[in-house]
Amino acid sequence: MFKGIFNFTTPVLAILIATLTAVPVGLADEKIEKTKLGGGVPSANARVGHPDNVLPEGFSLQLLAEGSDPLENPSGVITQFGFLNDSPPQPIEATKTEADENTYLVLDHNPGGPTPGYDYGRHFLFQGHENGGDRAYITRINLDVTDPAHRITLLTPVGGDGKTHFNRIDGSTWNPHPQTLLFTQENGAQGGVIEIGVDWGSSPRTLYGILGRGGYEGIHPDDRGNLIIIEDVGGTSVNVDPANPTSPKAARNPNSFVYRFVPYKVSDLSAGGELQALQVWIDGQPVQFVPVDTVHPFGDVFSSNQLKLHTLGTSWPVRWVTVHDTATDGTAEFDANAKAKAAGATPFKRPENLQFLPGSGFNTFFFDPTGDTNASAGNQPALAARGAWGSIFRVDFDGDEDDDRFDFDDDSKTGKISIFVLGDQFHSSFDNLAFVDTHILLAAEDRGDTLHKQLNLLDSVWAYDVRKPNAEPVRFLALGWDIASEIDAAFLDANTVGFQNDGDNEPTGVHVSDGDPSVNGLLGKPTNPDERRIFFTQQHGENRVWEVLGGGD
Repeated sequence: MFKGIFNFTTPVLAILIATLTAVPVGLADEKIEKTKLGGGVPSANARVGHPDNVLPEGFSLQLLAEGSDPLENPSGVITQFGFLNDSPPQPIEATKTEADENTYLVLDHNPGGPTPGYDYGRHFLFQGHENGGDRAYITRINLDVTDPAHRITLLTPVGGDGKTHFNRIDGSTWNPHPQTLLFTQENGAQGGVIEIGVDWGSSPRTLYGILGRGGYEGIHPDDRGNLIIIEDVGGTSVNVDPANPTSPKAARNPNSFVYRFVPYKVSDLSAGGELQALQVWIDGQPVQFVPVDTVHPFGDVFSSNQLKLHTLGTSWPVRWVTVHDTATDGTAEFDANAKAKAAGATPFKRPENLQFLPGSGFNTFFFDPTGDTNASAGNQPALAARGAWGSIFRVDFDGDEDDDRFDFDDDSKTGKISIFVLGDQFHSSFDNLAFVDTHILLAAEDRGDTLHKQLNLLDSVWAYDVRKPNAEPVRFLALGWDIASEIDAAFLDANTVGFQNDGDNEPTGVHVSDGDPSVNGLLGKPTNPDERRIFFTQQHGENRVWEVLGGGD
């Protein structure tokens, strides 16, 4: 069995971990010099040319798939891993399908595929593709297969109208309770969750009347079968300087929510349940959505609550409030965002993903609002102090043996939220999160084309020690820029009419897992250090999926 990057006998990884976590031992006054790894990768790549990805010395990348790779079972215009076969009619180039988050599984059987009798192996990497036009889709990379004719399998073929009727598929996870994969669609009020079985022939179904329609992104189950879901829906943009009506409208009003779904039957999500949303209390009052209107021309963008929420060293009470209950509200589709606002839940600036802290009993999770992704906002001190550059929050609930930690009829069963990282121009626009172990959190950036151009910086992946709020992290990856993205960025810079693709190479789908499909293998439980592997997608451009390899035993 391959031993990936997170085998802790790997010397180079041990150095990286030591860089973050070295602490004094022995006598109280004894000091130990931290092992240095040059701060990880010393700098980000500039937005010039097509620089390579850069990792710390001793690490390397193995290419698993790229956009031009053929699909085993093409369907309609979905013929390649990361490119649609739609040029023409697209006038400039084919649509880049934007493979997004990855989910790794090691199965005890061959799940089958479109070729009867073929052995597809036991190790698989699943991803949703974030393109629109009702042609988003789900793929499975068969990691044990080397034959390109069977390497990548399409799990969602088009229907008779040439469409999948899915859009902006972003987040993905494995839910061991019903033994199904979950994929989210980050598509505003037309988004929602897709569920599909792992074995070939399983038809996808949507859960729009159970979990609602929303711009969902990160999604993860806990050990009791509950789901935490993160919503990424941009709010109304307002001027970055309230005193200057001609200043850029680049500051976004908080508009996205953190949800929790408690199913009636953990083995069958379609049986219904209660959808809840996180509510923060500051100074004895809940922080609720404030619309941008004539009464509140800047919404909640410049409020004292937003400043207090993002102030390091503070901690505020939180609880879950009911958004929708299928027992009383039925199973018709509903707008989760609108219902969260009506329930008085607390909005954030475009949260992207979450992860449970391993070993916390699923009582602690981290999530990361990406912020404004615009230097015009971030360069304003009042906005920077309120999360304009992005942030990472920590949420803690108290647990007990009777599993009543989420008894929301009892007001004493509350938790707390604290800011773990307040972003700046060098650590910005956080997206995917993944835990290496019980302390080390990887956080990927997604600055986007605008911020890349403004700062002349490409994205990074940072390694944080969660025991040290706002401590200086180690840059684990300085993302490169492939030639295709460089060309696409030039089209965008020239305002080319009819051009539909992005020009960045964001490091999405950062995923650390040993592939265990049981409840014991959930992200949020300590994983097998000998089997852990790390994956990420270099989205847009060539749409490449990578595995990070260590420096040897």
